[in-house]
Amino acid sequence: MRFLLDAEQRAFAASLDALLTAAGTPAVIRDWSRGDHAGGRALWSRVADAGVFALAVPEAYEGLGPRPVELAVAFVELGRHAVPGPLVETVTAAALLAGADPGTAERLLPALASGEAMATVAPEGAHALDGDAAAVRIAWAPGRIRLSPGHGPVRPSLDPARRLTPLLPGGDVLGLPTDEALTWARLATAAQALGVGLALLDRTVGYVKQRTQFGVPVGSFQAVKHRLADAKIALEFARPLVFGAALTMEPADAAAAKAAACEAAYTTARTALHLHGAIGYTAEYGLSLWLTKARALRTAWGAPEECRALVVSATGDRRW
Repeated sequence: MRFLLDAEQRAFAASLDALLTAAGTPAVIRDWSRGDHAGGRALWSRVADAGVFALAVPEAYEGLGPRPVELAVAFVELGRHAVPGPLVETVTAAALLAGADPGTAERLLPALASGEAMATVAPEGAHALDGDAAAVRIAWAPGRIRLSPGHGPVRPSLDPARRLTPLLPGGDVLGLPTDEALTWARLATAAQALGVGLALLDRTVGYVKQRTQFGVPVGSFQAVKHRLADAKIALEFARPLVFGAALTMEPADAAAAKAAACEAAYTTARTALHLHGAIGYTAEYGLSLWLTKARALRTAWGAPEECRALVVSATGDRRW
């Protein structure tokens, strides 16, 4: 199936790309990794002003949504530019809070839609992403969700820009978790991973055109072309799954999109690292900002095996 964005959606993607290109995100990412949130918060406000977070918040709470297709469009661009912060978690929190009691929703959701507040969500007992930057911290247990009163010390992560913190016990119980919130989380992660993979591919294609060996660009070698073609095919196969899941918002479709997009991004990251050679291993080189994110997103909100199992289970149900 072929999914084409309409003119308004393409313009939205182009405007976000221009905004993030002008923002100089690599410097923002490196500051965020060191715990300096000033640049990241300023960028977050500009992304919110573009309406990104409002897409996940119902209109009743000063949002524009729910509009999952447009949200997927936005998250591809956020991934392409490796924007730091609890992006997926804020969307997930919006989905959870939309099902909470109206008083809590009215108190917290407008701030998420406007970008005034960031949110993080994590399973009970697990580490939450950017708990030190988030104003809304939600712990997710099988029978409840609760608003954590704070966070513990920051822990190192595979991706330096993904700062992990434990959530403190206690806090108000907000209600029950929903499958819909997990679907939003997996859709946003899939779209973000797709953008990360596309950025890695673009950077690698540009690099192999410039790097020479035996007097010719290494990109002219057949083996290099094959590796890049495999990465391109994986990403293009993932793209319709992402937008298909945004249209249906079925849990199995979101799981399929998440598995395909994250595996494609991870495959592309391995190809990028191989073709860049030793420079690709250095933290100072910009490629690392996308390499580490591709690896981290692969297991965020469901490992590939978990997502595939859900798809297989749903396929079996449909046969019966």
